[in-house]
Amino acid sequence: MAAVDTTELPTQTTGAAARLASSHATEHPLKLYGGWFCPFVQRAWIVLCEKRIPYQYVEINPYAKAPEFLALNPRGLVPTLGVPFESVSTSTSARKGGGEKGEGEGVKRKPLYESAVICEYLDEAYDDVTKYGRSLLPEDAYERARCRLWIDHIGGKIIPGFYRFIQHTPEKEYSIEEAREGFLGHVKTFVREMMESEGGGPWFLGERFGLVDVMLAPWAKRLFLIDHYKPGGLGIPVEGQGGDDEVVWKRWRVWFDAITSRQSVKDTWSDDAQYIIAYRRYAEDKTQSEVAKATRKGERLP
Repeated sequence: MAAVDTTELPTQTTGAAARLASSHATEHPLKLYGGWFCPFVQRAWIVLCEKRIPYQYVEINPYAKAPEFLALNPRGLVPTLGVPFESVSTSTSARKGGGEKGEGEGVKRKPLYESAVICEYLDEAYDDVTKYGRSLLPEDAYERARCRLWIDHIGGKIIPGFYRFIQHTPEKEYSIEEAREGFLGHVKTFVREMMESEGGGPWFLGERFGLVDVMLAPWAKRLFLIDHYKPGGLGIPVEGQGGDDEVVWKRWRVWFDAITSRQSVKDTWSDDAQYIIAYRRYAEDKTQSEVAKATRKGERLP
């Protein structure tokens, strides 16, 4: 779901994400093709971590995309999940190169893309609770539907608001104050719904970590970029200064602290300095990524 066009972009993970990528570099039937810079990739990566699913991580260089990757997703966008469906015979593999096969070699794959689709697929396909843990969506049909409503709110309101905010420049037809107010308004709407959950835990569903939390986690981690690049910063009030919305921002801080401390979120994160480099062209509104172009047009994100 992301394409980046700046030659300043580092091409490799760093920090915790580099260690995680290295530990999943071995050939495997299930492959996640990703880019460390992409929040949509981080969604899928978090689910793989949470579910303890074996996989291979393949970092995609946005300037030199491998033919294998483009054969799966000709648009060249990440994340793309290579799902195994058929093994090539040993004799066929031998004719193509000989030698012993590693796990995942000689496997045909079919593609999945769109981060929310990938995340739900992984949660449904790897449903053995003993091996992969509890589902990231509730068992109750109504509660599953409610989660999907708020996943849609995240994708249709909060995330576009983030890009509208970070892509603001003085030349825009809207002010930085309007961008800030719109973004924070969408966040508050989400938090008020989260306050309706029972159980008193930090997550959208209370004590139960779930897919709704995953969907917003990458942008929660990237909020520091707005403070870094935009005059006036993010604008979330500090404790005790929230006025009529104090209780809302208190609940937000509980969720924010929990999500940014979650091990799967930390493990899929490169060094902060990497993101400052990657998002500079968003802050200057010069990037030609699909997300940026849709934001400029006021369209739904691709």
